[in-house]
Amino acid sequence: MLTAVNPARDRAPRYRIEPTVLQALRTPRILTREVLAGLVVALALIPEAIAFSIIAGVDPRLGLFSSFVMAVAIAFLGGRPAMITAATGAVALVIAPVAREHGMDYFIATVLLGGLLQIIFAVLGVAKLMRFIPRSVMVGFVNALAILIFTSQFPQLFGDGIPWLVYPLVAAGLIVMYVVPRFTKAVPAPLVAIVLLTVVVVAAAWKVPTVGDQGELPDSLPTLFIPQVPVNVETLQIIAPYALAMAVVGLLESLMTAKLVDDITDTHSPKTREAWGQGVANILSGAFGGMGGCAMIGQTMINVKASGARTRISTFLAGVFLLILVLVLGDIVAIIPMAALVAVMIVVSIATFDWHSIRPSTLTRMPKSETAVMLITVVATVWTHNLAIGVVLGVIAAMVMFARRVAHFVTVTRSVEETAAEPTVSYTVDGELFFASSNDLTTQFAYTDDPERVVIDMSRSHIWDASTVAALDAIVTKYERLGKTVRIDGLNATASAFHGRLTGNLGDGH
Repeated sequence: MLTAVNPARDRAPRYRIEPTVLQALRTPRILTREVLAGLVVALALIPEAIAFSIIAGVDPRLGLFSSFVMAVAIAFLGGRPAMITAATGAVALVIAPVAREHGMDYFIATVLLGGLLQIIFAVLGVAKLMRFIPRSVMVGFVNALAILIFTSQFPQLFGDGIPWLVYPLVAAGLIVMYVVPRFTKAVPAPLVAIVLLTVVVVAAAWKVPTVGDQGELPDSLPTLFIPQVPVNVETLQIIAPYALAMAVVGLLESLMTAKLVDDITDTHSPKTREAWGQGVANILSGAFGGMGGCAMIGQTMINVKASGARTRISTFLAGVFLLILVLVLGDIVAIIPMAALVAVMIVVSIATFDWHSIRPSTLTRMPKSETAVMLITVVATVWTHNLAIGVVLGVIAAMVMFARRVAHFVTVTRSVEETAAEPTVSYTVDGELFFASSNDLTTQFAYTDDPERVVIDMSRSHIWDASTVAALDAIVTKYERLGKTVRIDGLNATASAFHGRLTGNLGDGH
């Protein structure tokens, strides 16, 4: 990947250089890491895809096929190398009512339309809005993801009929994943844990939940699926709301995950390319009868953090291995104990959580508003199990708190000039003026006590919206009713264009 360099200044590159696919293919160490990372992700994808299919109310094979198609497609089309895209719970929750109420044809049509909307959003530049998401929301997003990843393992730990052997197996898996990296990083620790626990369970003939217990694995390749729905306004009215929700939720999760991987790897990725890549991947998924999806934070963290992958090879192989595992090695995959995958996901959740954000030293140093925004994002996301809702509420909270904080930075200074000809009062307004800070502006003037001539100096302030111009207009009107003249100096040209009534009151300083 190219580094971002400012040619105007002699400074170090802003971003770390990532290995390219060609470099990985030429370097056995990197290639081995990418291959093994793809295998680990594929193993973790199988139970997740089956579970999300059940959430969506469709055959588990749809989730598995969708994960295969999307992972392979996004490896070529996506903007963020090493990020995993597959069937997800967020998308499954959004479009589940379609399958339940209208059937599979409408369900697939919704997926296709959702992908098309994502491409349209990408063309419109929606991905550029990511710059407006504050860091406090991003930290809340990450922490909420870690909590959701951890709590999603509860059914395998505390569900009905869970044998006691599951708990020592999970503990053993955790120990293996923390010990192995101390000796070697050539083989991903999660893969070692999965293999060891599987061998132990099979050798001891222990009866514990396995991958095969989660659902039936497919035995044939996916085929093209053309939804048989009438192409009319009525059909659009049925699928459009769900497709729009799917497109928004999928893009938001994918772009947030891409930004998170950017931060982890200290690299940059084109978000617009990622947006339309997600759209094309969803269309391909729907065309082969898949349920659609988006970026998967848990599997991405396994790939990037736990396994150390950095290129598109790992993403591509995750899809390829997934298909091989369920079609060719389905019998072997079926005997993998769920305890091994639970241990992997617990380690991922621990590694994902931003522990620095909850340290007492950090909480006391950060503004309370920033901490509040983070908590709102976490609580909203965990409460609704919807990352999009959590992020939107977090951004809204950040906007409100920022507006409140900036609103108090405006000051108005009054001074009276006693001259022989005619006394004049001058007001100097200092600060950024917008709807939040200009509401109290009209209360800062002594209308009845001021002399006949009033000068308002705006040269040390900046007007951002029509609300402030309206406030100034109200001030002028109050003085005029008292028979006093007002001159406004230093008003910027943009503000002058907002309201024609102010033109006659502008002085030479504007």
